[in-house]
Amino acid sequence: MHESREPGKDYVRLPDNKVESLIRRLTEESGPDFNWNDLEAGIKHNIDYLSHKNPDGVAVKYGTFKISWKMLLETNVELLKLLPQLNEHPELLEDSFIWFGLEPRTFMTGYYEPWLEASDKQTPEYPYPLYRVPDDLKTVNLGDFHHRWSGQKLLYRVVDDHIEPYFSREKIDYEKVLKGEGLEIAWVKDLVDVFILQIQGSGRLVFPDGSIKHVLYAGKNGLKYVSLGKVLINRGLMPKEGMSMQKIRKFLEEHPYMVHQLLITNPSYVFFRLDDEGPFGSMNRALTPMSSIAVDRKVIPLGAVAALTTNLPTKESDVTKSFAKLVMAQDTGGAIKGTRVDLFCGSGDYAEFLSGHLRSYAHVYLPVSRAFFESECEQ
Repeated sequence: MHESREPGKDYVRLPDNKVESLIRRLTEESGPDFNWNDLEAGIKHNIDYLSHKNPDGVAVKYGTFKISWKMLLETNVELLKLLPQLNEHPELLEDSFIWFGLEPRTFMTGYYEPWLEASDKQTPEYPYPLYRVPDDLKTVNLGDFHHRWSGQKLLYRVVDDHIEPYFSREKIDYEKVLKGEGLEIAWVKDLVDVFILQIQGSGRLVFPDGSIKHVLYAGKNGLKYVSLGKVLINRGLMPKEGMSMQKIRKFLEEHPYMVHQLLITNPSYVFFRLDDEGPFGSMNRALTPMSSIAVDRKVIPLGAVAALTTNLPTKESDVTKSFAKLVMAQDTGGAIKGTRVDLFCGSGDYAEFLSGHLRSYAHVYLPVSRAFFESECEQ
């Protein structure tokens, strides 16, 4: 599992005194209503996902640390067994697991599930479509052609006898190249809402008759994701300090003549599907608010559990509160690279506030089943 220690990127074993401090924070800072049993459904999702992996396969090699699928599975199984006892005996987290800290520290952001008013037909009040995945959007695994491209995909469309990148945001939203193709799954009131929904990846649609549908990520056009916040900062239109999704939305509302030119700076485009349940992460399992995170699977594998410590923003300016919780890596995102993690904040006003303002450094600690670790060391 661990080769010779090298400086830089790695998972480093925590000494006993730091483990004690970490577990104390987990018991004190997970939130006033937290119950360890709340993690049961999410951990069962992990176990179901990991049970379909080759146990001898390497999930991640980061620095000198190798994480096998079997290690992840055994750790989840051990944690599930302990959950009913942890409210009274959190010290079992020290007895049953060896903890490794991810280096360097991470940058943490948040995402949430927005609610949008929608219609199942286009009207003057609901002019903007949400699209399903187009039939002419093709995908190829580049690793089938050369090992150096292993894990990479190319998304494209066929034009005459050659391939081209798929249509950009400008082509789809403003030149309306998909209009009339029968791809619309719903219509909404505001194009900025569509843009924000695509950044979050999923949401809920509220129809005029009061019915509600989950609108879930189904695919993307394969073009580069460009952060609108960074564009606004680089152009001197907004300050870096205090940047949030709420402030971006307000800026766009106050400068409607700039909406077109700003939205098309992000050529990436997301397609959706409707469902009665959700939201789902990249494992195609339901996400748990304030416990599921999106990760770069080259650093933190899907199905991993981890302790996360950070500071969360509050509605009082410049005031933060300490936060420590066991989280589950169950999602990915186009902007989530390296050690960065994205916390799923749920839905509602607080989730929108938190996800819009969360820009904090964080530390991530990976537990490994002690029984598994010791058995591996004996071999």
